[in-house]
Amino acid sequence: MMRILLLGGTTEASALAEQLAMAGRDAVFSYAGRTARPASQPLPMRQSGFGGVAGLVEYLACESVTHVVDATHPFAAQMSANAVAACAEAGVALCALERQPWQAGEGDNWFRVADMQGAVDALPQSGARVFLAIGKQNLDIFAAKPGNHYLLRLVDAPEAALPLPDCAVVVARGPFDAGGDQALMAEHRITHVVAKNAGGVGAEAKLLAARALGVPIVMIDRPQVPDRKILRSVGEVMTWLEHS
Repeated sequence: MMRILLLGGTTEASALAEQLAMAGRDAVFSYAGRTARPASQPLPMRQSGFGGVAGLVEYLACESVTHVVDATHPFAAQMSANAVAACAEAGVALCALERQPWQAGEGDNWFRVADMQGAVDALPQSGARVFLAIGKQNLDIFAAKPGNHYLLRLVDAPEAALPLPDCAVVVARGPFDAGGDQALMAEHRITHVVAKNAGGVGAEAKLLAARALGVPIVMIDRPQVPDRKILRSVGEVMTWLEHS
């Protein structure tokens, strides 16, 4: 009897959840718990961590999970690494539904960096107006350059003081469109964009807006994740499940 654990949080995860529900699959949708108001899903939902590899192994056994689909954000490297280790230990089939990374195109002005520290180093010491499109988890490192102004777009309103002395916050949930992002960046007189190379179309609007405005992008490369089976579309995952 197949039972599926879908590690979600992306638009692709939500699309896969719809297909699993339509197919009548026995599946659970798991959120990492970092969003206060996660989007509802057509599958039973859980929202919290597992307690590392050992906790995930225990969950897989207790819930009789036979297949795991990792459709987390490409930068959720720890969760993905835990899934690889736990599935190997538990003997559970695993695949990742992973977006292709973005590639710079004509008219783009990208500065590729390996990590968050590289992004901080790539920014001017002061005077820049930065669209910091990285979520809320890594803001404190940018406090090393307090002379810049930072625009943040967050899914949830911050519950505590932010570590950046000069910043503005827009609370909004994507996907966004290029026209809206271009207007937002023009309104805030953005001179630099910092983005994670998440890939996909849901978060691409800021890149198109930056291209149109001639704004440079500091693009952070994806973190390394242990080898696993990678699929690129919902259809490929459904086929994998049918033949597993």
